[in-house]
Amino acid sequence: MNIGIVCYPTFGGSGVVATELAKGLANRGHNLHIISYAQPARLDSFRTDITYHEVDLSSYPLFEYPPYDLALANMMVNLIQFAKLDILHVHYAIPHATSAYLAKQILNTKASKVPVITTLHGTDITLIGSDPTYKQVVDFSINQSDGVTAVSEYLKNETYRLFDIKKEIKVIPNFIDLDRFKKSKKEHFKKAICPEGEKIVTHVSNFREVKRVTDVVAAFDQILKNGVQAKLLMVGDGPERAKAENKCRELKMCDHVRFLGKQDQVEEVLSVSDLFMIPSGSETFGLAALEAMSCSVPVISSNIGGLPEVNIQGETGYLCELGDIECLGRCATEILKDEKLHARMAANARKRAEMFELDKIVTIYETYYEEIKSTL
Repeated sequence: MNIGIVCYPTFGGSGVVATELAKGLANRGHNLHIISYAQPARLDSFRTDITYHEVDLSSYPLFEYPPYDLALANMMVNLIQFAKLDILHVHYAIPHATSAYLAKQILNTKASKVPVITTLHGTDITLIGSDPTYKQVVDFSINQSDGVTAVSEYLKNETYRLFDIKKEIKVIPNFIDLDRFKKSKKEHFKKAICPEGEKIVTHVSNFREVKRVTDVVAAFDQILKNGVQAKLLMVGDGPERAKAENKCRELKMCDHVRFLGKQDQVEEVLSVSDLFMIPSGSETFGLAALEAMSCSVPVISSNIGGLPEVNIQGETGYLCELGDIECLGRCATEILKDEKLHARMAANARKRAEMFELDKIVTIYETYYEEIKSTL
């Protein structure tokens, strides 16, 4: 099939999932066309079966903000016509589903009828989409899609709760490349960070407020106070980084914390990690947690959103109430101090990650594409 995939190019979950899905589909013999306003972060190598199309935003004095949704719709029309797309798969409802509907209306001929599948990822529903400024447009655009998927049962239920959706929503979870995200020997790296054999606690995010990075720092302070010799690795960057750094200074523990910034090869950091912490205030799936688990790293997380569908209480790690610093610190300490418990949870984490293996989920998407095509 010739498949168009529309996504955001950022390090966030939707862009990562869309790009990795494109790679998985290309490995199956499909021709992929990725559409975005910049090259996606995970599209990091040349392939003849994946073509990147950049949406050009011309600057005119009339427009304070160039109309990306219109330029995107025009790109979609061109690709449907000239790349002979069989499927147009848009990731993130805003504005991709709306632009896809406009593209279909512009073509409006049976010969150019291409199924549009919209995958909902999270904040497009729980935050942006529910904003009254966009709600009716998103509501309409989702209902006009030929197929709709969500990355978790939680997100599916939230979509039905927040919108008047008539379409059936199929849950297809996020996935993991088990060959890339696996524990590998990086002893030289670990020795450089922890010369005294300290434990490594890791957090990876885009450092937005919802990721609650100061909770990570506060919980790590509890770990140190509980007598665990440890280092904290903060991977990523964003608006809350300064607050997290200030929290370290306030708690006088800067010598135990390293801010590594954005890392393309995050699996190398996870390979030397003993524990992963993700106390998010909103997480519709928890891809960062899954990546850690695939590297055999137990997870301490909040119990909100889709996280309990990934991190299983008492098996792959522990779940805490949102904002419960004492719980985060106590549970982390328990895992880090008990070698048998850590080994069991590390093995369970990898086993759990194997349920979300890339090839399994790509097969589900392929089947869903054919199912939607057959209904048109």
